[in-house]
Amino acid sequence: MELRPYQQEAKQAVLNEWGKGILKTLLVLVTGGGKTIVFSKITEECVRNGERVLILAHRGELLDQAADKLKKATNLGCATEKAEESCIGSWFRVVVGSVQSLMREKRLNQFPKDYFNTIIIDEAHHCLSDGYQRVLSHFNEAKVLGVTATPDRGDMRNLGQFFESLAYEYTLPRAIKEGFLCPIKAQTIPLKLDLSGVSVQAGDFKNGDLGNALEPYLESIADEMLKCCTDHKTVVFLPLIKTSQKFKDILNKKGFRAAEVNGNSQDREQVLADFDSGKYNVICNSMLLTEGWDCPSVDCIVVLRPTKIRSLYVQMVGRGTRLHSGKDHLLLLDFLWHTERHELCHPAALICESEEVAKKMTENIEAAGCPVDIEAAEKQAADDVVAQREEALAKKLAEMKNRKRKLVDPLQFEMSIQAEDLASYVPAFGWEMGPPSDKQIKTLEKLGIFPDEIESAGKATKLLERLDKRRNEGLTTPKQIRFLEGRGFQHVGTWQFEGAKSLIDRIAANGWRVPNEINPSEYKPTQIEQPLGWEI
Repeated sequence: MELRPYQQEAKQAVLNEWGKGILKTLLVLVTGGGKTIVFSKITEECVRNGERVLILAHRGELLDQAADKLKKATNLGCATEKAEESCIGSWFRVVVGSVQSLMREKRLNQFPKDYFNTIIIDEAHHCLSDGYQRVLSHFNEAKVLGVTATPDRGDMRNLGQFFESLAYEYTLPRAIKEGFLCPIKAQTIPLKLDLSGVSVQAGDFKNGDLGNALEPYLESIADEMLKCCTDHKTVVFLPLIKTSQKFKDILNKKGFRAAEVNGNSQDREQVLADFDSGKYNVICNSMLLTEGWDCPSVDCIVVLRPTKIRSLYVQMVGRGTRLHSGKDHLLLLDFLWHTERHELCHPAALICESEEVAKKMTENIEAAGCPVDIEAAEKQAADDVVAQREEALAKKLAEMKNRKRKLVDPLQFEMSIQAEDLASYVPAFGWEMGPPSDKQIKTLEKLGIFPDEIESAGKATKLLERLDKRRNEGLTTPKQIRFLEGRGFQHVGTWQFEGAKSLIDRIAANGWRVPNEINPSEYKPTQIEQPLGWEI
C-alpha cells in the first residue's frame, strides 16, 4: 500500500525524532488522514529492525481496526492482549493490546520491562489516564509514539507533560486544500436552545442534564432538519440513549428514514450496514460513533451534544469529512446554544488557531443565514481581525512615538510581517511554557525586539527562528520596522532590507525628515538588487 506524500513525510518525521534520541513523540493527523496506515508502516519499519511493537488502544473496535489495517498495509500479522487472549509465547513481533487488560498489575507483571521496544498509542489524547500511565511506566525504556487526530490546545498542554516533541501535524485545512478530505459548509440554525440550567462535570456539560434540556426542542430541531437535510445522509450526535431514541422516532414521523444505535444495541453492525447501503438516511447515536467508525458517504453532521471540548467536537465532525463519489461537501449544522458560563465549540473550532478569529468567524456564519464554506469564512474572519488589530496598532504606534524606546514591540513586529502564526501562538510542550532564557532576552534586544512582553521560551524561540529566516531572505530588520512605521509607512515588515535601507538613507540625508515628495501611507519601495545582508 503506497503512502500519500504527507503520510510518507509523517512516517519519516517520527523516525527522525527517534533517531535524534527523542523517545516520546506525537503524531497529529486529521480525522480521515489515514493515521492507522501511517503507524502500520512505522510498525513495519520497527519489525524490520528486529523490534517488538505494542499497539495500545482503549476500545476493541480500535484494536480490530489496527490489526486489519496492519495486515492490509504491511501483510504483518499480530497477537492480541485482551480479555482471555494473550500474546505471551506468540512468535508475532506485533501485539495489539487493550489498555484495560494490560493495566492490571497481575497481567502487567508477566512481562519483562524490556519486552516491547516500541509502543504506539492510538487515540493518544487519552494516554494521560492512570491506566495508560501504568502500562507506559512499566515499559519505561520503550520508544513511544502517540497518534491522535484531535489534540485541542488544552490537550497539547497536557500531552506535553509526557511527550517530548510533536513530530508532525497534518491539519484539516491542508487536507481539504490538497484534496484528501471534502470541503465543509457550516450553517447556523436560528433556533435558540437554552442550556443555562445545565451543570458541568469534568470540564464539560453533564450528559444527563443535557438530555433533559434538549428534549423540549427536539420537534423544532426536526422541523429545521426538514428544511436542509432531506437530500443528505446524516449522522446526529445526542447526549443520552433515551434522547437519541426519542429523536429517531420524531424524525421518522416527519418523513425521514431514521435509525438509532447505542452501546447496548444487539443489531448495531446490521443497522450501520443498512445505513451505509442507503436503507436509512439518518442515524442517531448517543456519542457511540465518535471513534473507530467510518462511513465515507455521510455528508451531513448534526451536533446535538454541545461541548466545550474541541477534541470531542472534531471527532464528531470527522465522521463526515471523508471523500466519496458524488459528495462535494459536508454540511455541518450549528445551533445557537444559550449558556451564560462556557464558550462552546462551533465550526470555527475545526480550523481556527486564534480564539479571536474563531469568535469573529462564528459571528459571520451566524449572520450569513446559509451554508458557508469554512475555509472562506476563516479567511474573511482573519482579515476582519487583522483590520481590527491594525486599527488598535495604529493607536498603539501613536502612543509609542512619544516613547524613547528604540526597540520594536513584538505585536507591532508580528503585524508588520503579517505573521498570524506568531500572533496566535500558544505554548504546548513543557519547555515552551517556561520564561525566556537570559540568552534569548539578550539576543532579542540585540536584534531590536522589546523582550519584556514575551512571556514564554517557546514564543522567544519562534521569534528568533523567524528573525533568522528573515535575515537569510534579506528582509527588513525590527529596527527598520520601528523607525519607518513610526513615521507612518505601512507593513515595512514585508519589504526587502535594501529597500528600507535606501529609504532611511534618504530620510537621514533630509535631516531625518521624510522628504516632501514621499507620502508614507502610500509609499511602496522599488525593487532593489540582491540584498547584501542585515545591518543597522
